[in-house]
Amino acid sequence: MNVKVSLTINAKSYDIDVEEDFANFLTHQMSQDFQIDGNNDLRALLGAYVRKNFALYSQEKQIAALSDQIQTI
Repeated sequence: MNVKVSLTINAKSYDIDVEEDFANFLTHQMSQDFQIDGNNDLRALLGAYVRKNFALYSQEKQIAALSDQIQTI
């Protein structure tokens, strides 16, 4: 079942249709980066984008290190 997740950026509301399980995860993550019930500026959006990409970068480095460790076993 799809659920709408909404976010307001620069006074414009955006609705995103996602699966219910993912909606719960996404809403929780978005609440850490944005004002869910208020307006967000582009600076907040850019900051969230950079933080999430840094987290992804860190995870990929960890996966590569683990992969190297497994290959040496």
